[in-house]
Amino acid sequence: MLGADVSGSAGRRLFATLHQIVATPGALALLEEAKTPLEFLSRHLRGDWGDVCQDDKAENKLSLKYGFRLMSSYQITDAEKLWIITEGDRSVTTLLLPTEY
Repeated sequence: MLGADVSGSAGRRLFATLHQIVATPGALALLEEAKTPLEFLSRHLRGDWGDVCQDDKAENKLSLKYGFRLMSSYQITDAEKLWIITEGDRSVTTLLLPTEY
């Protein structure tokens, strides 16, 4: 269990605790070549949703309020993105490639 007493840009806590963090084989392979997953998990926990469109940012804002799924997208290489999805009940956060969705 990873405790995360983090605040968003408005100073509110985004997550109390992440219970399980999982990653797909593709995400693990990409991150081995590029960067550490902690960098992206940290951004996700702080409410830095990365390269999502304005509609997805608005959806994440509603999801924080009403307990729905959260999604972030980060450009890792010129050709590859990493998605991070936290389930609505905050029980699982998954790192995956878009092609693995």
